[in-house]
Amino acid sequence: MPRNRLRLAGALAAVLIASGIATGTPAQAHEKQPTLAQPTLAQLAERHGRYFGSATDNPELTDTAYTKILGSEFDMITPGNGMKWYATEPQQGIFDWTNGDQIVNLARANHQRVRAHTLVWHSQLPDWLTSRTWTADELRAVLKKHITTEVRHYRGKVYSWDVVNEAFNEDGTYRDTIWYRTLGPGYIADALRWAHQADPHAKLYVNDYNIEATGPKSDAYYALAQELKARHVPLDGIGFQAHLALQYGYPATLEDNLRRFSRLGLDTALTEVDVRMQLPATDAKLAEQATWYRDLAGACLAVRGCVGVTVWDYTDRYSWIPAVFPGEGAALPWDEQLNAKPAYYALREALR
Repeated sequence: MPRNRLRLAGALAAVLIASGIATGTPAQAHEKQPTLAQPTLAQLAERHGRYFGSATDNPELTDTAYTKILGSEFDMITPGNGMKWYATEPQQGIFDWTNGDQIVNLARANHQRVRAHTLVWHSQLPDWLTSRTWTADELRAVLKKHITTEVRHYRGKVYSWDVVNEAFNEDGTYRDTIWYRTLGPGYIADALRWAHQADPHAKLYVNDYNIEATGPKSDAYYALAQELKARHVPLDGIGFQAHLALQYGYPATLEDNLRRFSRLGLDTALTEVDVRMQLPATDAKLAEQATWYRDLAGACLAVRGCVGVTVWDYTDRYSWIPAVFPGEGAALPWDEQLNAKPAYYALREALR
């Protein structure tokens, strides 16, 4: 990744002052919560014609303190796991909508929209799908049925779909998945067409990580998008996951990268944002993280075709990071006690 634009000196103070927290130590400011009179992140984003969302997952929906913030601060919700293949078709031809429906119903009750995630991925597949060898015709029929059945079930209930997730390697070659091995690269166009047929009104995305900066992987998506658009395949947007880490540097070319996809007539979105750090968290790291969050939101606001930002859950209490990256964490705008962090106030500053 590009080298980080380090701006640590005084960054925390600047964030706190800009947020109206002019006194107290960083730790004290960290614990201060937004008041009811303040507009939410969603309301601030709406002023720019954008949304501001959060992922969520079913186990945490019993946490009432958590769901209170989830239901009030955001206007777009993404099911973290409840719509993935292992959850929705655990046995071939037998579908279970329990988890997805719970989140869709919660969003509806809170007057929120849903970014549905995800139809075609190489991970979190059920054993019945991965434990045998399929012919191309067999697997194509399985894939078409799954996409068609799930998208029809949620027709009219979701804003968009991450249709194909993580299709490329870091060097821009196709990822070696069950889909690519058996069906070839054409599975992406097929998946988009089937999803469009099942719900012509849902926005259709391809989605990946490490494509925020220009480079081989994002170039591969750019070439794919050009090809799909030329063939009139129904592709509406590119999802930039933006799972970032302080130790690897900020993707300085993000804004230019968003803009080049927008020039193809595509929506762009930051779909799974978190900014992890090596623990323990310090005031300096939290200040740098806040700067990154502000810059991410600012990049989206600067590009007409960037429609919104979604954090990959909003609180460290339910972050996926510590379980996957041992020794790392503190990646989200709220901490484990649901206290707003400097990153939250930096987002408000950017959206204001």
